[in-house]
Amino acid sequence: MIAKLIVRRLAISLVILLAVSLLVFGATLLLPGDPARAILGQQATPERIAALHQQMHLDQPAWQRYLSWLGGLVTGDLGISAASGQPVIDLLADRARASVFLMAAAALISIPAGLALGIWSALRRGRVADSAITGISLVLAALPEFVIGIALVALFATTVLSILPAVTMSPPGSQVWDFPAQLILPTAVLVLVVTPYIARMMRATMLEVLDSGYVEMARLKGVPERRVILRHALPHAIGPVAQVVAIQLAWMAGGVVVVEFLFRYPGLGQALIEAVDYRDVQVVQAVTMIVAVIYIVVNLLADVVGILANPKLRTGGDR
Repeated sequence: MIAKLIVRRLAISLVILLAVSLLVFGATLLLPGDPARAILGQQATPERIAALHQQMHLDQPAWQRYLSWLGGLVTGDLGISAASGQPVIDLLADRARASVFLMAAAALISIPAGLALGIWSALRRGRVADSAITGISLVLAALPEFVIGIALVALFATTVLSILPAVTMSPPGSQVWDFPAQLILPTAVLVLVVTPYIARMMRATMLEVLDSGYVEMARLKGVPERRVILRHALPHAIGPVAQVVAIQLAWMAGGVVVVEFLFRYPGLGQALIEAVDYRDVQVVQAVTMIVAVIYIVVNLLADVVGILANPKLRTGGDR
């Protein structure tokens, strides 16, 4: 039964990914202006524009270009960047590693922190700690990431403390993780945006589970409170929270664009902004699909975790 549910989720994910590819390709077709002229400039000759049209396959019908592009995605061929002349996969390789590193660092901090804060808050319902965690999480959840980023820059990178770099400035040929100090602020922004949602959901789910009949029965039987929490409450709370964690990790894949732009972080978000400026359609399509794949894979993993962690789904399928 579990395998059937996972296969079904996988099939749905593939269909969604195909639909996203159609939307991405269609959206790039609707961009105003001529990509070739935007790249070459207004003084370009008709011959150069025609040559770039041929290089970018703009002289082919839209459906043929879509099938060719989709086939390239399946085989790992993301095309050639019209702006730089490099293969897109080579152009984005370091950028993708930098973005994944930033998101992984933020996830490794925000997920345990959010779960721990949510559990701590639920176990101290109505106390000062619970009120403080709830109030702070509500404030942080209401603030956009760029507001948090600007506040952190003002506090730690300007006249107040001035102990951290305000932007990422890695020397050519180096990797962003070679200079840990410049990773602190962008990572902190993602952590402060994601953690409150996880903590609030974990608190609400834990409160619901702690008030359930089977937890009350375990307590009446004299089961130690620590075992009640670890063996009876947490397994039932993790499933629903996994969905929220997935949503937040998927948000990172898109929200990291703003953070990278704010801190000039050399990741996929910065590459997307530069590609839009230069009308580099191949790079725009590639980055958008990479973000979509990350989003879908993270949600698929959350579905799998939810299925494995939920006793009702393990025993009763979709009922």
